[in-house]
Amino acid sequence: MKLFRSHFELLRSAPPFRALFLAAAASGIGTYLAVVALIVDVYDRTESGAWVAALLIAEFLPVLVIGLLLGPLVDRLPRRGLMIGSDLLRAAVFAMLPFAPSAAAIVALAAVAGFATGFFRPAVYAGLPNLVADRDLPRANGLMQAVDNLTWLVGLLAGGAILAAAGPDPNYVLNAASFVASALLLVRIPARRLQAGGTSGEGHFRDLAVGFRTVRTSRALMTVLVTWSIVMVGIGNINVSGVVLVKEELGGGDFEFGAIMASSGLGLLLGALLGGSWVERRRMAEAYGSSIALMAVGAGLAAVSPSLWLAGACVILFGFGNGVASVCNPVLVQRGARDAVRGRAFTVIMSVTSTVLGLAMAAAGPLTDAIGARWVWGITAGVFALAAGVGLVLARPIRAPDRVDVAPATVLARGTPQAPPP
Repeated sequence: MKLFRSHFELLRSAPPFRALFLAAAASGIGTYLAVVALIVDVYDRTESGAWVAALLIAEFLPVLVIGLLLGPLVDRLPRRGLMIGSDLLRAAVFAMLPFAPSAAAIVALAAVAGFATGFFRPAVYAGLPNLVADRDLPRANGLMQAVDNLTWLVGLLAGGAILAAAGPDPNYVLNAASFVASALLLVRIPARRLQAGGTSGEGHFRDLAVGFRTVRTSRALMTVLVTWSIVMVGIGNINVSGVVLVKEELGGGDFEFGAIMASSGLGLLLGALLGGSWVERRRMAEAYGSSIALMAVGAGLAAVSPSLWLAGACVILFGFGNGVASVCNPVLVQRGARDAVRGRAFTVIMSVTSTVLGLAMAAAGPLTDAIGARWVWGITAGVFALAAGVGLVLARPIRAPDRVDVAPATVLARGTPQAPPP
């Protein structure tokens, strides 16, 4: 209880952070309400898996484009204005979706919303360190990850229920309203609090190069980049093979698969809530390496579990480790990059890890067909174990106050606030 009181105290004592937290909660619940509706709407109109894939790609590609080409805008433009503009654009998109005449129109509108989200998330995490004291940064990130995981659980369940009762249109309208609510909450944050310095730049391509150089020369950022890229290989395997593990290897059905997904979400939520305290009380290397090691243990035990419900317990353990690691990621980036380039650091890291995730999922399908889901999960446990060792070694020199110009690293690295977040 003391731990949860400290979280509520942080929300009470930091009104600008509270407004950001509530904005994330409002937009998150609407977003996950609409996720189910978008997929089902496209499939019902086309009865084509290829169109569903096109929808997912349309949501994925903007993150890559922004990270590689447009990242400087997150630091050059006023962050509050960028976030509010992103919210209003997404509200307009979802207000138009009930009138979309075809699957192609839905995919095109989803791509527009994806671009807005690609700017919104890095702006949130780049500005967050300016709203709380550095000692409170792990707890603040834990709260942001926790609310995202909670809205994921609630939004998907509620979205499916509303979809079954009334079709996709109510989900779209509720999502549009959630973005308006988020924008109204963000207006309450003073613009100067989200951005420590000015917004001028040295030219777009030079600013872009500075972002890549910042990631390359920062030990903290490189730790996340390298470690989380490895983790994303395992996440891609699990995303694709999970349904096969449940239905083919463990004899479950649709309900059981949903329960396994909920188990992962529960673990993520608990890990995010407890992750801030874990990071505060341990050296970063220990917290980061041990949390990813828990992912390895959970995946490995699930691979050999004789029953569905034992596998569910193992997935909770996997989700818990993932939740803690997803708190470590933004803290490392926020402390490893100064405010003026922090947005670019996040966009670069998000784009790289998202690309690795996409490639991993593309490869996981044939691999699962060839060797079976249990072997894929066993291999994934080894991938996570490798990532845990890499994270432990790379993060070892990093100290808690290691906030701005950290020592250069000669290895390549990369990171993202969430697997989901980063």
